[in-house]
Amino acid sequence: MEIFYSPGTEGSRCETESGRCILTGDEAAHCVKVLRHKTGDIISVINGKGTMYSCRILSASPKCVEADILSAEENWGTHPYRLHLAVAPTKNADRYEWFAEKACEIGVDEITPVIGRHSERKVFKTARIEKILISAAKQSLKGSVPSVNAPVSVSDFILKYGMPEPAGNNMQDGKNLPDGQNMQDGQNLQDGHLRLMAYCFEDESRPRISVRQALEEFNGSEVTVMIGPEGDFSREEAELAVRHGFIPVHLGPSRLRTETAAVTAAEAVYFRWMD
Repeated sequence: MEIFYSPGTEGSRCETESGRCILTGDEAAHCVKVLRHKTGDIISVINGKGTMYSCRILSASPKCVEADILSAEENWGTHPYRLHLAVAPTKNADRYEWFAEKACEIGVDEITPVIGRHSERKVFKTARIEKILISAAKQSLKGSVPSVNAPVSVSDFILKYGMPEPAGNNMQDGKNLPDGQNMQDGQNLQDGHLRLMAYCFEDESRPRISVRQALEEFNGSEVTVMIGPEGDFSREEAELAVRHGFIPVHLGPSRLRTETAAVTAAEAVYFRWMD
């Protein structure tokens, strides 16, 4: 199945009110020059936000393809959860691109590059990743293209996406939670958002659980997973994360590269909700 991308911005766009879809740039050239589509052909177009359009070509040139929208299918190729992966940029940029591509194929909604205390790569540009995600979404038959955020520090990410730290409450020891409930239970009761932080070191005061266990005990559908750099998260970063509702997890006994760990986390979430 051939899929084209029309994001609804300048150039390529699907105008639902007028019932027209327009492809320009690389999408038009691929449609006409590579795949040899012509007037009258039926093509499938995604808008990157979950909708797939069936369109009939009215005019075709390598610079612009105009088509009538025949039908629209919302939530096409979507998954029953929302996954945000916060992954430290790898020293080798190709490895991060590989992770982004595979995570998109499996199912991810948002990616944030996070810069940690032990990160070797401190600067990261998202433009190439965005193009890779478009191709991966089309290849894996998805109507949505994952969003990529600008790089942020690990601490800033925790403060933005974590839970507010309760005054006088140490979440790791379960204070202020009903009897018999642990940190994860309390967190689920508050906002139905599972926040996980995968790191390699052990801490007796805060034992890690498996990512599988964390997901199996979760009743919501929104998941955020943080994966650290080659040098792992620092203990200070881990402590800050736990104070803001992140649960320490491990991904099994194998020592995984950053990009492998991120894909493994995406797979764990995928299989948790697979029928």
